[in-house]
Amino acid sequence: AEKALFAAVTEATKAAAEAVSKEDFRAAMQALSALRAPVDTFFEDVLVNDEDAAIRANRLALLKAIREATGTVADFSRITG
Repeated sequence: AEKALFAAVTEATKAAAEAVSKEDFRAAMQALSALRAPVDTFFEDVLVNDEDAAIRANRLALLKAIREATGTVADFSRITG
């Protein structure tokens, strides 16, 4: 699940960045929406806060990459509710 999510994030980030550069925000959001299933599987199958510090850091970095990818399209922190 971790490797699959990394691959999905890499692909979605590239596609979203290309779409944003063309100001095609719909396509950027569609690219990022492809992360839904891999993210769900990751959280179902993986313990992020692993006892091994290196593993934990790697998993947290992966989650940070997702946050950064979504941040290139929209500021989701501004959504209330």
